[in-house]
Amino acid sequence: MKAGGGAFAPGPSWSCTTLLVIAKQPVPGRVKTRLTPPYTLEQAAALAEAALADTLHAVLAAPACRRVLVLDGRPGPWLPDGIEVLPQCEGGLDERLAAAFAVARGPALLIGMDTPQVTPGLLAVGWDGLDAWFGPATDGGFWALGLREPDPDLLRGVPMSAADTGAAQRARLSAAGLRVAALPLLRDVDAASDAAVVAALAPQTRFAARVRDFAPVIGSQPELP
Repeated sequence: MKAGGGAFAPGPSWSCTTLLVIAKQPVPGRVKTRLTPPYTLEQAAALAEAALADTLHAVLAAPACRRVLVLDGRPGPWLPDGIEVLPQCEGGLDERLAAAFAVARGPALLIGMDTPQVTPGLLAVGWDGLDAWFGPATDGGFWALGLREPDPDLLRGVPMSAADTGAAQRARLSAAGLRVAALPLLRDVDAASDAAVVAALAPQTRFAARVRDFAPVIGSQPELP
């Protein structure tokens, strides 16, 4: 997803939150194609699968009343127990994000599958005195969006996958008069250089293990920017 001020501070109202993950089935040629080269399409899909598994396990460990994977494709062995799976709708990314929020019956926090370094603590958001949470990404997008009262119209029409997506989405929240707090800036895994940085930041993850596994095959770790 394609940035905010404020500090992360979980509050006592986290237990009513629905955690949403929007993702694609990790199939070669359909996910993380910008990792090729140096990775093959199969390796890129394996990295995507590891990132998705890390994300879902973080969601499982975070406090929530409901945990939902909004999936383009079919579940696989990477899906842990305790996650509800719903299909993505058709349309552009803004429409798919809007539809994901529409399934929530109360406060919801939505993330993607591009930040395997996410931790349960980052997802333990509270809502006292707040209407929204915004997690900026280093590429100008956003890795997380939380809404106390989910309104799909807050996402529809926001230009996605652009350098100013995050700014546009944050401006939409402000224009609606919402009280917004910021989550920490995170790096999305879009390119091979991102994979190297994120793996180094979170070496204990499944994603980092895959990056290490593939290092001999691709000749070396992807070069850091």
